Amino acid sequence: MSVITLTTDFGDDEYAGIMKGVILSLNPSAIIVDVTHHISSQDLLQAAYSIYFSYRYFPQGTVHVVVVDPTVGSDRKIIALKKAGHIFLAPDNGVLTLLINEKNNNTISRIDNTRFFLDPVSQTFHGRDIFA
Repeated sequence: MSVITLTTDFGDDEYAGIMKGVILSLNPSAIIVDVTHHISSQDLLQAAYSIYFSYRYFPQGTVHVVVVDPTVGSDRKIIALKKAGHIFLAPDNGVLTLLINEKNNNTISRIDNTRFFLDPVSQTFHGRDIFA
């Protein structure tokens, strides 16, 4: 059973629910935890602090998905950070900087494999089409 956390700036609309539906379609036994969907719109620093202070309260092996992305639709990359037994997926826009700067045997990879991306990938909802 895998734990997946979501930290987004989606607010109260249907987007977080849609992301969860895609995740559960791929992994029906996933335990999905909403850290918050109330990050101020495109506020990378607020999102960085939220994930930095919350991740350590989850079991090792947790996948933390962070979707706060002022650059959605651009050619920015998606990165995976492995740190202290946790995995973080986020746009390469600085949102993981606090975690990366805290030296602790970090491994950073770029996500290039499109196998699990929804087709077609929209220019405005990478949370659904790529991250989930």
